[in-house]
Amino acid sequence: MRVTRVQTGQPVVGHPDVIVVGSGIIGAACAESLTRRGIRVTVLDRGPLASGTTASGEGNLLVSDKPPGPELALTQASLERWPRLLAELGGGGAYGDARDGAYGAAFDGAHGGAYGGARGGAYGCEYEAKGGLVVALEDAGAQRLRAFAAAQRGAGVQVHDISPDEVSTYEPHLTPGVRAAAYYPQDAQLQPVLAATTLLAAVRARGAEVRTGVTALGVEQAADGRVTAVRTCAGPLPCGAVVNACGPWAGRFAEAAGAPLPVLPRRGMVLVTTALPPGTVRHKVYDAGYVGAVGSGEADLRTSAVVESTHGGTVLIGSSRQRVGFDATVRVAVLRELARNAMALFPALGRVPVIRAYGGFRPYTPDHLPVIGEDPRRPGLWHATGHEGAGIGLAAATGELLAGLYAGEPPLVDPAPFRVDRPGLGLGADPERIRTSGSGSGPGSDSGSGPGSGAGPGPGSGSGAEGSEGLSCSV
Repeated sequence: MRVTRVQTGQPVVGHPDVIVVGSGIIGAACAESLTRRGIRVTVLDRGPLASGTTASGEGNLLVSDKPPGPELALTQASLERWPRLLAELGGGGAYGDARDGAYGAAFDGAHGGAYGGARGGAYGCEYEAKGGLVVALEDAGAQRLRAFAAAQRGAGVQVHDISPDEVSTYEPHLTPGVRAAAYYPQDAQLQPVLAATTLLAAVRARGAEVRTGVTALGVEQAADGRVTAVRTCAGPLPCGAVVNACGPWAGRFAEAAGAPLPVLPRRGMVLVTTALPPGTVRHKVYDAGYVGAVGSGEADLRTSAVVESTHGGTVLIGSSRQRVGFDATVRVAVLRELARNAMALFPALGRVPVIRAYGGFRPYTPDHLPVIGEDPRRPGLWHATGHEGAGIGLAAATGELLAGLYAGEPPLVDPAPFRVDRPGLGLGADPERIRTSGSGSGPGSDSGSGPGSGAGPGPGSGSGAEGSEGLSCSV
């Protein structure tokens, strides 16, 4: 790979080596890793920075929901890297407060309500190694949880079996009906918009250009099929390569680039409660059935109880998964089911008001693995997408893996399971038959016309279910 390197802090002269399409957490991580290697980068997004899928995320960095395999290996590398990366960048300090200027609009508009306007936290991105607690409320679920934890332990995950009698020492307000529990000290949380904008601030400080309001429409190519430019609403932008980090719209952009990819949107909803006293919910807590919901390929609604607090004291309640295209309708029936699930874990939440609800779209692939690397069908087209609900946690390692591959370095982890031409994506037989459905209005950002770009209900955006029609958790 021929790479032109520039000194850190020097502006890009001429056309960039790489254009990253999408300023969400994945695009930001890729841009950060590339520019750290001196590679000239331009980041494009048709909406505000980090205002799509990233703005609808809970900020989870989880090993607890990953079975042994390639995604767990990528997760372990990413969770090891995240705190070091944020420390290196100052978490918004070394390159300026990530909430100032252009970045302030992305944070305050997307998360001011759900996170109570909280700032600070470790490294300035509210990073917190709070740990995760997975619980089973039935005997059958308890057996599956113990077996799952044992398999993870064999893959190097730190996990501790917790007896029902010990659970209250971890979560005093948890239901007494717990049959088994597992504690994961490596699970952590950060504020996703702050993390993404901190990465983008570093990218800018190294001389890269970050452009919003620019829609990527496809690519131009040479006679041999190699990418030579990105076609945009502002005209063609010459480059040596393009990274497709469009989140749920990545399939649409890939198709526009002549290399269809089966990335589909998977809808999720979150409830946000009023602020509660510190210690009410101490960890990321979820029912053991969450793992099955994550791994399900069903289009129909799947829910499981997921409860966690934020730095601002509010409590986030999930989780739902449903393939409905890019339909951003807020369905109160889904919110009521989330509330009931949460009360099964924390009965005290039945007396807590819900102040808002929001939704977003996760980038789903048929085999539940992200797509990371160059597309052999279109040289110069690179993908970093398909992380579904794990994008925040996997971002740090995804950026490193992609940038290392681009620069010709030994890979961070085995890249083969994430290749475009792997069997699980079904592209081998006839790629032209793969077409995305429910693709909305087109590519160009980390979630196109979804939440955060003016058409969908991101947290604090005013377009979600404010007050959820009077919902409280007691429904």
